[in-house]
Order: sequence, then C-alpha cells, then structure tokens
Amino acid sequence: MENSQSENLTDTKKDDEARQSKQEDEEARIEEYKRLIDQKTALRRSNQNPERPDVNYLRTLDSSIKRNTTVIKKLKTINDEQKDVLMDELKSVNLSKFVSEAVSYICEAKLRSADIQAAVQVCSLLHQRYKDFSPCLIQGLLKVFFPGKSGEDLDPDKNSRAMKKRSTMKLLVELYFVGIVEDASIFVNIMKDLTSLEHLKDREVTQTNLSLLSSFVRQGRLFIGLQSHGHESNDEFFKDLNVTADQKKFFKKVLNSYYDAVSELLQSENASLRLMEAENAKVLSAKGELSDENTASYEKLRKSFDQLLRGVSSLAEAIDLQPPVLPDDGNTTRVTTGSDVTPSPGKEPSILEPIWDDDDTKTFYESLPDLRAFVPAVLLGEAEQKANEQHAKGREQSSESITEQETEVHDIAQTSSAEDQLEGKADDVPKDSEDKDKDKGKEAEKSKEKDLDRKTEKDKEKVRALDGGNLDNLLQRLPGCVSRDLIDQLTVEFCYLNSKASRKKLARALFSVPRTSLELLPYYSRLVATLSSCMKDVPSMLLAMLEEEFNFLINKKDQINIETKIKNIRFIGELCKFKIAPAALVFSCLKACLDDFSHHNIDVACNLLETCGRFLYRSPETTIRMANMLEILMRLKNVKNLDPRHSTLVENAYYLCKPPERSARVSKVRPPLYQYIRKLLFSDLDKSSVEHVLRQLRKLPWVECQQYLVKCFLKVHKGKYSQVHLIALLTAGLSRYHDDFAVAVVDEVLEEIRVGLELNDYAMQQRRLAHMRFLGELYSYKHIDSSVVFETLYLIIVFGHGTNEQDVLDPPEDCFRIRLIITLLQTCGHYFTRGSSKRKLDKFLLHFQRYIIMKGPLPLDIEFDIQDLFADLRPNMTRYSSIDELNSALAELEEHERAASVEKPESERHSDNESQKKQPHDAASNGAQGNGKDHREGADSESYSDGGSVDGHEDEEDLLSEEKSNDASENEGDDEDDGMPVGSDEDEAVEVRQKVVQIDLKEQEDFDRELKALLHESLESRKSEVRSRSTLNMKVPMNVLESSKDPRATESESGEETVDEEGGNAGGGSKVRVKVLMKKGHKQQTRQMFIPSDSALVQSTKQQEAAELEEKQNIKRRILEYNEREEEEMNGGSSQMGNWGQGGSNTGSSIRSGGRGNWDGWIRGGARRAGGFYQGYGRRR
Repeated sequence: MENSQSENLTDTKKDDEARQSKQEDEEARIEEYKRLIDQKTALRRSNQNPERPDVNYLRTLDSSIKRNTTVIKKLKTINDEQKDVLMDELKSVNLSKFVSEAVSYICEAKLRSADIQAAVQVCSLLHQRYKDFSPCLIQGLLKVFFPGKSGEDLDPDKNSRAMKKRSTMKLLVELYFVGIVEDASIFVNIMKDLTSLEHLKDREVTQTNLSLLSSFVRQGRLFIGLQSHGHESNDEFFKDLNVTADQKKFFKKVLNSYYDAVSELLQSENASLRLMEAENAKVLSAKGELSDENTASYEKLRKSFDQLLRGVSSLAEAIDLQPPVLPDDGNTTRVTTGSDVTPSPGKEPSILEPIWDDDDTKTFYESLPDLRAFVPAVLLGEAEQKANEQHAKGREQSSESITEQETEVHDIAQTSSAEDQLEGKADDVPKDSEDKDKDKGKEAEKSKEKDLDRKTEKDKEKVRALDGGNLDNLLQRLPGCVSRDLIDQLTVEFCYLNSKASRKKLARALFSVPRTSLELLPYYSRLVATLSSCMKDVPSMLLAMLEEEFNFLINKKDQINIETKIKNIRFIGELCKFKIAPAALVFSCLKACLDDFSHHNIDVACNLLETCGRFLYRSPETTIRMANMLEILMRLKNVKNLDPRHSTLVENAYYLCKPPERSARVSKVRPPLYQYIRKLLFSDLDKSSVEHVLRQLRKLPWVECQQYLVKCFLKVHKGKYSQVHLIALLTAGLSRYHDDFAVAVVDEVLEEIRVGLELNDYAMQQRRLAHMRFLGELYSYKHIDSSVVFETLYLIIVFGHGTNEQDVLDPPEDCFRIRLIITLLQTCGHYFTRGSSKRKLDKFLLHFQRYIIMKGPLPLDIEFDIQDLFADLRPNMTRYSSIDELNSALAELEEHERAASVEKPESERHSDNESQKKQPHDAASNGAQGNGKDHREGADSESYSDGGSVDGHEDEEDLLSEEKSNDASENEGDDEDDGMPVGSDEDEAVEVRQKVVQIDLKEQEDFDRELKALLHESLESRKSEVRSRSTLNMKVPMNVLESSKDPRATESESGEETVDEEGGNAGGGSKVRVKVLMKKGHKQQTRQMFIPSDSALVQSTKQQEAAELEEKQNIKRRILEYNEREEEEMNGGSSQMGNWGQGGSNTGSSIRSGGRGNWDGWIRGGARRAGGFYQGYGRRR
C-alpha cells in the first residue's frame, strides 16, 4: 500500500514537472520571437535615421588597400560565428572607396538560412556608415533575378542558381523589414517575373519559381494581407511597414492567377500521365513487357508530375487555399466520343426505371399536406371568392330588371343591342320625378355602404398591423426550416396570416434566399408547392422573379456572381421537380446555356442537370427531349477544348442524368462491430473527440477486436495526415489496459517499413510516409526507445546496398528514402537534444550526409527540405561536400569513442566494488520483488533526463555519463530519452508496468482484518491436524537443527548425515562426528557417531559438495562472460551499422526494447493530468 502511494506521488510530481517544463518552453519560444522582433525594430529605427560618421572621422580609420581587401574578402563568407569579429573589423576600416567591391562580395556570398540574420546585421552596419551602400546593394541583389542580356553572372548549375535565388529572396525580405530596402515595388517586379506564364513551358524553372513563391509567402505574409500564425500579438511591427493596399492587392492577385495557371498545368500533366498509363497497359497486355524508351519516358513524366504536385500543394498551403483535387479515374483517362452519347434505339430507360431513387425522396416531392384539412376555408380566401361570385350574380340580375323597366317606359324596340348601348340611350331620355327619387335612394344606400367599408378597412388595418409583426417573425424562421416537418408547420402558420400583401412579402422573402444556402431550396420549393393549391399567385410571382433574374444574368455575360447564378438555376430546378415550374421553362434555360457554352454557362447548365435532369430524363413526357439535350451537351464537350474542371463537371452531370450500364458494385461486407470501429477511427476521430473514442474502444470485446484494431491502426494513410498523432495517442491509452497491444502495433509498423523497402513500389509511397510519421509519434508517446528509431534510420540508408538488386531497391535517381528520413526526424528528431541521443543523432547525420552525397545532385525541393531539417535540428552542424571530409570526420568520431570506451571498464569495476561494500551481507534474502523495484526506481532517477532533474543527484549522473561513457556505453544503459533501466540489454524480458489503481483505505483495512482472521483460523486448524508419517528421504528435523550448538554444521542433500568439518572437537582429527536419526515408538531421537575420515561415506559426501560448488562457480563465470560479451558488442563503434545486415534485422529485440521503453515511460509519465488529455502521454523536449 505504501509502495503504491509513493508511486502515485512520484507520477503526480513528474506530471507537474512536465506541465511546468512545457509552459517554460512555450514562454521561452515567445520570448525568443519577441526578442527578434525587438531587434528588428531597433535595427529599423537605426537604418531609417542613420547617424553616419563625417569625412574627418573616416579619414582616421585604416584606408589601405591591403587591409580593406582583406576585410572585404571576408564578406563572401558571412556566418553567425564570425559576425562579431567581422563587424569589429568593418568598424576599424574606411570603405568609402570600396563600397562597390563590398557589395559585389556580399552578393556573391552563398548564404544559408541560418546566416541570413548575420548578413542583415552586417548590411545594416554598412548602411549606417556609407550613404551609397544601400542603392548598390539593392541593385546587386536584383541582378540575381534580372541578370541582363549578357548573362555573365549566371551560374551554369541550375540547382546552385535556384538556391542563390532563394537565399537572395530571404535576404531582400529581411532587409525590407529592417528598413534598408524602403520601397516594396522591387518585390512587385520580382513577382511579375516569377509569376510570368512564359516560364511554365520550362518544368525546372516552374519548380524553382514555385519554391521561391512559397518561401516568399511564408516569410512575408503581410505582403498579401495574411496574418502570421501564432504571432498575432506582434502585428504592430508589420503594420509600420509601408506596404500599400494596392500592392497587397497586386501580390494577392498575381499569386492567385499563377496558382490557377499551375493548377491547370497540373491537371493537364495528370491527364497526360493517365493516358500514358493506359497506353502502357495496352502494350503490356499485348507484348508482356515495355520497351526501355517507354519506361524511361513514363518515369520522366511521373517524376515531373510528382515535383509539380508537391510545388503546387506547397504554394496552396502558403496562400491558405485548398490544394487542387485530381480526378481519380482508375489510372486511365476516359476519352468520350459522339457515339458514346447516342441513345440505344431499343431501350427506354424512363419506362424501366422509376423517377425517384427511393421512397423518402418520392414522399418529399409528391406527398404534400392538404391545407384544407388544417386551415379553415375563410383563411384560405375561398369563402370570399364565393361571396364575390354571388354578389356579382345579384348585380347582374338587378341590372337586367332595370333595363327591362326602362325599355318599357321609353318604348325602345332595340332588344338585340348590348347593355351598355341601352344604358347610354337611357341617359339621353329625360327622366321624370320617380326616377329622381330612385336615384336619391340609391345614393343614400351607397353612402351607407361607403361608411361601412371605411369602418371595416380601419378594423382590417389594425389586424394587419398585428399580423405584420407576426409575419416578420415567421419569415425570420424560414432559414431554420431544414426538415420536412418544420417547413410544413410553417406553411400552416402562414395560412393564418394570409393576405395579398403577405403573399407578396413571402414571395420576395423566398426569392431573396442567401446565395450560399443552397440546402434551403428544396424546402422553400415544397412550401410554394403546398401553397399553390390554394394561393395561385405565390408560385406565379416567384417564377416571374426567377425567370427575370435568369434572363438578366444570362444576358449580362460577365464572369462574376457565379453563386447567384447557381442559386437561381437550382431554385428553378427544384420547382420543376414539384411541377411548379413548367418543363418548357427549364428547357429554355438549358438551351440558352448551350447556345453560349462557355465560362459560367457551363456551371449553370451542369447545376441545372444535377438538380432536375434525372427527373426530366425519367419522366415519360420529357425523356426524348432530355435525351436530345444530353446528346448536344456531350457533343459540345467533345468539340470544345474545356479545362479539366469543366470537363469533369459535364461528365458528372451527364452520368448523373443517364448513368452508364454496369453491374452493381459489390461492397465488402463487414460485421457491425468492425464498421463501428472504422467509424470511430476514420470518421469521428479528431482533437475534440479523441477521449470519447478511447473510452468507446475500451468498451469493445477485446478478444474479438484486438487483431482488427491493430489492422485499422496501421491504416493511418487512409485518414488525415495531420491526425496520425491521434492514432499514436490512442495506442498509448489502450496500452495502459492491454499491454500486448502496443507491442503488436510497433511490431507491425516496423514490419510494414521493411516491406516498403523490399518492394519499393511507387503506389505505396503515401503509406510509407504515413508509417514513418506514425513511428515517430510512437516514440513521442514513449512506446519505443531511441535505439529502434536509429536502427530504422540506419536500415533505410543501408538496406539493399551492396547487392545485385541495389538499382531496383534504391535507384541512384530515387530520393524517396531521403524523404522518409526527413519525415521521421521532423516528427521526433527534436527530442534528441541532450545526452546520448544527441551524440547518436550527430553520428547518424554524418552517415546521412554520406548517403546524400552518394545520390549526386538532388531535386530542389529535396535540397530545401534537407536544409530546413538541418536548420531545425542541428543549425551549427557542418555540411560536408565530399566523401573524404566525411570519412575524416567519422574517423575522428570513432577514435574519440574508442578513447572514451577505455575508461569505462575501470569505472564500472570501481563502482561494482563500492556497491558490494555498501550492500549488507544478507541482501539476497530481501526478495526478487523488492530488488526489481529498487532497480527500476534507480533506473528512472538516473536515466530519464528529458523530464528535468528532480534533484542534484540526477544532474551528477548525467555529467558522469557524458564524461566517462561513449556512444557504445550508452547502448548498455538506458538512452536518456527513453527511461530504460540502467544496465538492461536487449535480450531481457519485457518489464510490464502495473496499472495505477486508487486504493480505498477503508477497503484496505477490511482486507487486512479478514486476512488476519483467515491466517489465525488456518493456524488453529493445523495445530489439531494429525501429522503424517515421514518418508524415508526426509529432511533433518527442526528440533535437531535447533539443538545443534555448532553454527557451522551443514546438511547434506540426502538428509541422512550432518557432517562436522571440525570433527576433531568431538572425536579427534581422524574421525568425523555424524548424527544418526532414530525412532523409538512415536518419538524421534538422534545419536552421535564417529566415523573415520577416510571412510567411503565421508569421502563421497565431500566429493559431492565440491562438485556442487564447482558447478555453481562455472555457471557464475559463464553468465559474467556473456554479459561482458553483450556489453562489448553494444559498445562497438560500428555496431549501429552492423546491426542491419542484408539477412534481416533483429526485429524481436527491437520489439522487446520498444516494449520496455513503453512500460517504463508509462511508469514515469503515463498518468493523465487535469490540464488536458494529451499531456499525460507524450515526451517532453
């Protein structure tokens, strides 16, 4: 109990230290960024208002040609180490007459990424001292991008020229930040040159320009108006830079236009590649093999496409755009002809196939609610219509009677004339007094009717005022009606507010649906269709507005408002499916688009077909006309040279209306449990749901799902690349409850990596990159130790070399292994910053440089990635350019390791002697469990240095290990990043850590009390138990041993004799005293006997004891020799390279090592903290 409490306290303390260390690292990073911003701000102020020394002061400085030439030559090799010395020398000389020479040397300098800041400070110093330095420098740097007609300054090596442009671009941006370059227009000219569409003809220039543009955007996001990620608090510095809004608009415009151009180029490259693949497949099926020429051309095109795809994706990420989506068409490009779209004469799809795909869709579009069943007829306006009809009939009858009377009085015999003629003639006849009385009565009745109408109108206005507020609330609820029930309920509510003004307002609200809310159009159309049965003016008003808008947009012929056009045509299509919009209107809109089949009209036509094309094609009355329209559409697509996006849109719309004939796709049937696992891992998993997913996985039946979980965990390439670390986090969480799961995952990942190296299949590259990232994340979450990582790294650069298959497994021009190493080191390389892991990484990077040099000239994107890797992990490491320099550096490193390994055996022997003196004599009786625990705790305190030292003792251990051990001795102990026990080797069993369980004190007390009662009961029952008869080969009874006064008396293995080696005390020097066990009745007795020392019994007993002692000594000696041999093998200078031969890797040992690192890592930092779900699992830098 006390041990578990102490372990809990230790874990809690380590978690607190981890949290504090992470906070300190974040604060240090922020402080470093602020320091750089402050430094740039100070330099900018000094450069904008320079205090240049006068001529008299400059004359006091050294102006000799020899001295100035020496100083100027050093400007060609500017770096961070020599910056201070160089600036002091520049302050001591007068370069007034040598400014142009200084500028030329600065422009010729081959600057690395880490040397840019040093060059900026040197240029700032020269700018503050010499007035004509800045114009000359800007002119000289611009020559890199605009070399002029002579071209003398051009480097014949294209890679060197591209790297020079990249470093110059970075230097120019930094000089603009510090105020030396004051006008941002120079970047306008550079961007015009880089984004020129003429360069797209040259693939190498295109790759270079894409890399330069990506670097420029990442470094100067303010030029296009983008915010810097994670540094929003320091935007004040960038706001002071005089980049105008027009310039930002220009940068953004040219970048977007260039991105569109290269995206189209990428699409064409993809189409060419797929076409070549189809042709190669035909040749393979016909001849069985490809010619060398075809193979070479295909490889060349494939590599060009891969490089272009990486460049375009990098640029899209830099300018915050989605990378282009390439159509996946089964490695072939479909070439459509006019015969493909000709309908077969013997088939009528509309008769065979139903109009709707499923019952739910059919119910939505055809089963409309009957408003007369929910709303009174008065509210629908039907009662008013009946009253108006009756009133009109009454007026007709009264008018007929009046005309009859008038014809009788005036005796006019023209009965065949119309009523208006009769009334006109009656006005000409003079009226008598009776007629005047009738007129007065009519006028009085009319005045009364007018008064009543005024009162009713006032009442209606009051009701309308109340209904107007309710109508506004109802219209505000329209965008929230995203289900059939909600829109039907709102339709019924609108009927209670029915009026002519309300219907007009509703039609305008439906027409003004947001252009991005296309999901609302089906529900709005259902509302109109439901109201159309009672309110005929609502659909007519809406259709009139939609048709007028369509004609306005189609006649305008501009390339803007594409979302409004799509909204308009989709609304018409939805109304057509409800049979509100007539089919003639839809066909007229489609014909208008096909007449001018270009630009936005293609999108509009395709959206119309996607909305209602299938409905019209399957409807019997419109199927023939729709088939003709589809045929015209595909003919236009084949005749016109459409871009890939529009071509894909047309094909999708055509096949959505008229699907090709094919057999039903047989989907893989999985059990519901497996489907649930895939849903959790590939659909639900993200940063916010990872804890929920872990809980659900723990609830699964583990025996049934473990193998499938391992299989799904290895399919990390099917998910998002940015979520690979979440799979590693789930592995960490599950391994706390299932120890063998993490070992199985690590084993499978290593196996997949090796299979990828053996096959070297291009189709597996995405999977191999994901596995490398996954392996690095497993190290981050303490499932493997650094030895597995480094063995994998060495395996990548060694596998297949020196064999007959070297050109197949690792061709000279294939740089994918370099990308694998970069991926793994970018994931977990930042942990190797101290102790033994730092020295291992330094040594590997030397071998990595040799591998890079053996590859020859590298593609620019690979070279830039390597530069970024070294700048991130080892910014001060020397990049060697020849094999001889590398061999000398490796020889020096191995000699240093051998010198350090000489001191190790003596120090170990000395420490062993001291430890034996300090241990008590009876330490062996403490039990293996206690010793194992102490050993584990000691290993944790001595070896784990990444988590920060708990006290000064750990720091002393680190210093001793760094001074007295070399890289070989580091393999014997634990790597300082892994937490393996000190002195553990690869062949030991995996040490499984125990789960941390919260113990209830009350339950512990009850358990102890019941245990004591059980032991007491067992003791009482044994007292009354009848003793069984002793066997012949029995041991010496305890009472005999206790009665013996000689403490050195020993018992033989047979148990029959006890020989006293000092037998002379009892019976003389020539005899040996022996106790003989005898039995009298039920009692045992012993008697002493003296046997001569030269008897056979004594001699055989002594010989047996001597043989047993000799056997124990031999076993002990062999174990020590085995341990020493293991240490020597692990301490060998070339052991890392030798471990991975062509015969295979020691996978079992790697897994055991990984398992041990995992369990120890969980003991140190596996507990979850309240601050976050991630923080309890990972490593700390």
